[in-house]
Amino acid sequence: METQKFRLIDILYGIIIPLLVVLLIFVLIIYVNTTGTNHVLGNSTGIGTTIAVILTQGFAEMLVLGVPLLLGLLWNKWAGGAAGFIMGGMFYVASAGQYNGVYFAAGVTHWNFFGDPSMMFYLVNAVIIGYMAGALTNGSTNFKRMLGAGLTSAIIVALIQVFMNYDYALKPARDMAIGLWAVANTGPVYGVLPRYTAGSIAYGFTLAFIPSIALGVIIPIIAKVMTWYGLQPMRH
Repeated sequence: METQKFRLIDILYGIIIPLLVVLLIFVLIIYVNTTGTNHVLGNSTGIGTTIAVILTQGFAEMLVLGVPLLLGLLWNKWAGGAAGFIMGGMFYVASAGQYNGVYFAAGVTHWNFFGDPSMMFYLVNAVIIGYMAGALTNGSTNFKRMLGAGLTSAIIVALIQVFMNYDYALKPARDMAIGLWAVANTGPVYGVLPRYTAGSIAYGFTLAFIPSIALGVIIPIIAKVMTWYGLQPMRH
């Protein structure tokens, strides 16, 4: 079988697009992340901080959930669930390790976030969203069905994560979760955590559900466009 000849478009796909992705991640880490070197949207309170959190932490969670959701829609429930296990597992380990490091650096050593049920559910939800989307579409590429499956699975896992964060997380993480929905400048001063600096029902809903709703819409659109160009796994 003759190999494909080199084309100029291969430079676009092989060099330019990957470098644009690197640039995007660099900007998010350095200029948008609230703990970045040159955070331009703020790092304490206000709408700028909310947007920054959505574009960084929310974007990371969207990637973790988006890959299994995409494979569930394009392939099947087993591919979606397997991808979710890999993506969710990496995110769980990274998140728990980050929180352990933050508290250890602050001199608080009695919290182990690897045993935090809410952290473990990052893995569970990544599996669930991919499996659920694949089961609901069952191989169909009808856009309305894909959109319904994407929104349904994304909102369900968001509800599960909010429930786990609010009721079963370790106390520091639970305090932060409750603080999203609480009135600003209330709540106990606990360990290295300040009083709730931002919070309301609108704020909590925005951080907890808007990224998931966006994910449930964007991924089916991407999946549908990919089917137009035959960019989907072969089914046997």
